[in-house]
Amino acid sequence: MPIIKSAIKRAKQTIVRRDRNVGIKRDIKTAVKAFQANPSAETLSKAHSEYDKAVKKGLLEKNTVARRKAGLAKAAKEAGVKLAAGKKAAPKAAAKPSTKATEKPAAKKAPAKKPATAAKKPAAKKTTK
Repeated sequence: MPIIKSAIKRAKQTIVRRDRNVGIKRDIKTAVKAFQANPSAETLSKAHSEYDKAVKKGLLEKNTVARRKAGLAKAAKEAGVKLAAGKKAAPKAAAKPSTKATEKPAAKKAPAKKPATAAKKPAAKKTTK
């Protein structure tokens, strides 16, 4: 058991983080197993969502998750699952016919100013011997 105050705190933090990480991993495994048992667009979406949460919380690297999600998508394709399209946009309201007389001219944007302190140094030349 640690004696130093900071080490005691660190041990407590480790326990809390481990519990959180185990829970997230359990959710991922559950979602993936549900997809493998019953491949559908909904279960695939849930599995992808759990992977995205793990990346957001820093539990898994984004490239690792990309590889795993690609594997799930491949399995879904082989199973004949139709992937759901992205979120559907709301239907557009009836647009009024516009006339050139009623339109306002577009305002010109001012060019963005670069800060004077952000001067870049030239890249160092590499020498080969």
